[in-house]
Amino acid sequence: MSGGSSAPPLFEALLEQDVPWDHIAVWQVDERVAPDGHPGRNATQLAFLPCRVELMAVTDDDLDAAARQYAAGLPERFDVAHLGLGDDGHTASWPPGDPVVDSNLACDVVGEFNGFRRMTLTPLAVNRARSRLVLTFGSAKAPMVRRWVRGDRSMPIARLRRTDTWAVIDPAAAGDLADPSAR
Repeated sequence: MSGGSSAPPLFEALLEQDVPWDHIAVWQVDERVAPDGHPGRNATQLAFLPCRVELMAVTDDDLDAAARQYAAGLPERFDVAHLGLGDDGHTASWPPGDPVVDSNLACDVVGEFNGFRRMTLTPLAVNRARSRLVLTFGSAKAPMVRRWVRGDRSMPIARLRRTDTWAVIDPAAAGDLADPSAR
């Protein structure tokens, strides 16, 4: 599970369903390097899930070692990787122009991005999942949705495998898709 704005509505919907939570394990896709309890942490969104939750050790003194340890504990393959889409084209914590998208590690550390260093699963780990689910909402995302759907390879989200990647896009975020003059 990624954090961000798409996660809370997903969790609300899942909690209303008859989900066998005792058979579910949730792993973080990415996390901000911040103290436990910090409001910016994605972990705060996962705290109430009634299942096993595997958190990234972003408070560890040696973040690179913590990322390697997290990667070592990952399942061979996720069933689903939940992701969002940022208004700059990022997904997970893959900032535009950052070399993390080419990392040969399953989990890596990113320099400062939107005010935080971050730990993230890389395309290597995310693309091994049986499927990927991208949820994105709002008109601020419309230009990025258009670029992604039309195949702009310069965007970090373009590193997602297209096969078995599903996108749930609200009408506002999809607004530029129908307009040929939109950039």
